[in-house]
Amino acid sequence: MIPVDSAAYTLEDQQRMSRAPNYFAWQHRLIQKELGRRVLEVGCGVGNFTATLLDREAVIAVDLQPECIQRLTLRYTGRPNLHVLVCDVLSPEFRELANLRPDSSVIVNVLEHVEDDVAALKAVAGVLTPGGVIVLLVPAFQALFGPIDKNLGHHRRYSRGDIRSLAERSGLRVRKLHYLNSIGFFGWWINAHILKREAQSERQIEIFDRYVVPPMSAIERIIWPPFGQSLLAVLET
Repeated sequence: MIPVDSAAYTLEDQQRMSRAPNYFAWQHRLIQKELGRRVLEVGCGVGNFTATLLDREAVIAVDLQPECIQRLTLRYTGRPNLHVLVCDVLSPEFRELANLRPDSSVIVNVLEHVEDDVAALKAVAGVLTPGGVIVLLVPAFQALFGPIDKNLGHHRRYSRGDIRSLAERSGLRVRKLHYLNSIGFFGWWINAHILKREAQSERQIEIFDRYVVPPMSAIERIIWPPFGQSLLAVLET
């Protein structure tokens, strides 16, 4: 079994992760209910999560990789509520997104790729309307950091304490903060420290998604685990 990093940093990795529909559906259920009607998606990739937001008033999809934005644009042509942009969150172009009045932002498995996560969060908060919400999904526990993290371009993994500190330094309030994917915790540790894998296995992803995610997500819907492979945070401006 292998846990899933759903926003692997290359286009090839993002396409491979589309083999985990149950895992993505679980993420979507957790995240969508926290978002408003005008959503800024930072690190949209090829648009796997974007598709679930297109019924909203506005979706602003941003990514550093032009090829991802190109693929996303081709997938969702004729969507007047979809705005796409290739840029860095610290760029002047990003600051102009405030004119589109986003009321919430979703950042799924992206912040760990950013060297200055405080500056990035401040930049995102700066373009949201007053009372805006930022939903983060990040990899949890630095003890799980291994070759896959390094090859994916991760700078770090997070604990709840890390996120509380990050929110405070970014001028944000924590509304919700909990771990998820408890079984994935053990799978990622084994791959990192025993098998020392350097890449995610498509076969492992398929097995994990088909046989582990459905019962685990049902249990964690009732009881949040005290640890997990990932960490979900809802922050308020």
